[in-house]
Amino acid sequence: MKAVLSPAPDQGTGYGRPAPTHRRELTEVGPGTPMGELLRRYWHPVGLSRDASETPRQVRVLGEDLILFRDGAGRPGLVLPNCAHRGTSLYYGKVEERGIRCCYHGWLFDVQGRCVEQPCEPEGGRFRDKVRQPWYPVQELYGLVWAYLGPPERKPVLPRYECLEQLEPGEFLETDDNSIGGGGPQVIPCNWLQHYENLVDPFHVVVLHSSFSGTQFVEQMALMPQVSWDVHAHSVRTTSIRQLPDGRTFRRISEAGLPTLRVIPSPRVGRWGPVESLGWVLPIDDHHFRIYVVGRVREAGELVRMRSRPDGKRLWEELSEDEHRRYPGDYEAMVSQGPIARHSEEHLASTDRGIVMLRRLLQQQLEKVAAGGDPAGVSFDPEAPPVRFSAGNFIEE
Repeated sequence: MKAVLSPAPDQGTGYGRPAPTHRRELTEVGPGTPMGELLRRYWHPVGLSRDASETPRQVRVLGEDLILFRDGAGRPGLVLPNCAHRGTSLYYGKVEERGIRCCYHGWLFDVQGRCVEQPCEPEGGRFRDKVRQPWYPVQELYGLVWAYLGPPERKPVLPRYECLEQLEPGEFLETDDNSIGGGGPQVIPCNWLQHYENLVDPFHVVVLHSSFSGTQFVEQMALMPQVSWDVHAHSVRTTSIRQLPDGRTFRRISEAGLPTLRVIPSPRVGRWGPVESLGWVLPIDDHHFRIYVVGRVREAGELVRMRSRPDGKRLWEELSEDEHRRYPGDYEAMVSQGPIARHSEEHLASTDRGIVMLRRLLQQQLEKVAAGGDPAGVSFDPEAPPVRFSAGNFIEE
């Protein structure tokens, strides 16, 4: 009797695979986590200046729920939501000249959390000076409200940036909260690192933004570049060289700066020279982020016109689900990785060198903070010069 040979088993199926994992130390941002503690050593934008008003505003930053407001004297404040008296949310409070008043029993807190009035207590609260509503320091700059959520004794100065300080004639600063560069809505439902790493990946421009669903920027960006990366003290820099059909060389430099900076010159190459805008990726929590952008413009509304149009015509929210499938952009590429990317499933290649360098830079900063030091890119000198980046779009004859 002739033996029947069993067919060779299938190879590479999904059966029995271990559960995927992510690099928790690089992605999770809550209090007490390694990345959360690193990011808390820097200032972060938590809203536009107009977001701080007499109407209490709920904001979520690094996994913490907070209340942003502006008192009657014009001072912005950022406090934890639950009143130090009985825990009622100050979101339902009333903003007054001296601070924010709880709706439950009227305790009034100033912008630094000091209790200045307890109306139901004898003499307005004999021991009110012993009560403190938890708060965070805030400052305003470039049309943004910035907050420092870290250890008070390690608070750095709020940095200034050269490309936003040196305006040419006719230019002014514009601020935008539409997550320009994120490719989708204001709040993007995935981990912040998925966008931050996108900043050092120039090759996706040639595929995702060009050959895959049609050129989403300008023809020059569709050319395959020669790419190199290098690490500076506070950024990973990407240099992309494209040879143009007319014989000129297009040199494009972009940077991912610490802690969350996107130093990306316009992909539409509207003008040549140094980078004209900066973006800050704000980790809302482990599964959401948003981007605040400040740029030099010559016309009002110039920044918002930089928003991606996946099909070349319409904004992300104007497309149907099927159109998102046919015209994917950064949003689809990032969010479809999952709320947090499955790092154990990756197969990094030679073109991912910038991502490896960026992760290594972040890891080095985690180790500095864990050892009791200060991370790169912070300064305690009020007279420190503005931070300078070398990013930009440049043409060489």
